[in-house]
Amino acid sequence: MVSAQPRSVVVVGAGLAGSRTVVALREEGFGGHVTLLGAESLAPYDRPPLSKHLFDRPAPAWLADELGGDALALADEVRLDARALGLRVGAGSVEVTTADGSVIADAAVIASGSHAVRPARWEAAATLHTAVDAARLRTRLTPGARLVVIGAGWIGAEVAGVAAAAGVDVTVVEALGAPLTSALGTAVGALTEPWYAAAGVELITGERVAHVRSDGVVLAGGRDLDADVVLAAVGARPSTGWLAGSLPLDEDGSVRVDGNFAPRGGPWHVRAVGDVSRRVSARHGLVAGGHWDGALRGPVIAVRSLLRPASRPGPDDDPAPYVFSTQLGHELAMFGQPDPADDVVLRGEPPTGPSAAPGDGWTALWFSPGTDVLTAVLAVDRPRDVAAARRLFTGPDLPRLDRRRAADPTLPLRGSVTG
Repeated sequence: MVSAQPRSVVVVGAGLAGSRTVVALREEGFGGHVTLLGAESLAPYDRPPLSKHLFDRPAPAWLADELGGDALALADEVRLDARALGLRVGAGSVEVTTADGSVIADAAVIASGSHAVRPARWEAAATLHTAVDAARLRTRLTPGARLVVIGAGWIGAEVAGVAAAAGVDVTVVEALGAPLTSALGTAVGALTEPWYAAAGVELITGERVAHVRSDGVVLAGGRDLDADVVLAAVGARPSTGWLAGSLPLDEDGSVRVDGNFAPRGGPWHVRAVGDVSRRVSARHGLVAGGHWDGALRGPVIAVRSLLRPASRPGPDDDPAPYVFSTQLGHELAMFGQPDPADDVVLRGEPPTGPSAAPGDGWTALWFSPGTDVLTAVLAVDRPRDVAAARRLFTGPDLPRLDRRRAADPTLPLRGSVTG
């Protein structure tokens, strides 16, 4: 059922997606009552600097300074340190329950974010997901300290690099065959392996952790690694347990949403944005919500559709998945979403020895098997390819590139477009 514009909105979550939602509501002219709920006691801050700038930016990067609007000032009611415990969805209203009471509104935007994964019996391991986590790590990671990072994904690689640069003795343990395998596949992920030795980090791949204790870990092969700090960097999961029974959840806990960020089969007056969402993209298929750019752009689309329920997503309302990372002395930017079965074409020659340096840029291109359809681009230390890749994934369909021309690093990437 399509209803009139809501008169009150409750935004659950005060991270990037939630804060951007509040700002977007006011930018779109919403004059009704806005309530913002945040699980942490701190004002809204940005999370990427927690790992990328663990030591050189100890203060939180406040979102009020980065979004061009202060969500706390723009909301009519703000409740920090108020974790959502439950949601009741009525025909034309919602009720969000917290430990200190309930909030009733005409509509809700779910932006409750995610939480770091810490497997059972890994209680002794630290995680890095909040500003409090970062502050604790900084206190413990002094020069000469021994750090074991479990997981060579985006966060694990970023922390390993900045910790080693700060004089910490770092070992990274990755259960899969190469760093970033889940995101890039083994072949492309393996191209980042030389970076670890060049940064003074020991990398152990293909080894699972059998036991975690406060002073180290034991690997499945029997090797014992002593440590002053053990960091579990094995991913994050949507913080949606409080939605059980209220909205349909996918197996990983995410809320599957359409192009307007409305839950599948859900009510017109609920939206889910940021880490909690899994969006159906006309261009990329199912897109997980754990992308910074998606948390920035998605709320604008969600708010417009909430305030004007009859509206439909436009051609610019399908943000491409985008990940950026600064790790081990290199700048990475990835657009699109590769499939494990895709063909990989390299643009430039990645250094294979310890001489791998930021000036040795290269790009990986993923194509649907046997076709000229480009599904993803990873640019490493190549700013020109970053700008080109961003433009490539703005059309209604996936771009088509001439593989031979695209592989030539001396030619502009956009010059290889065939249609």
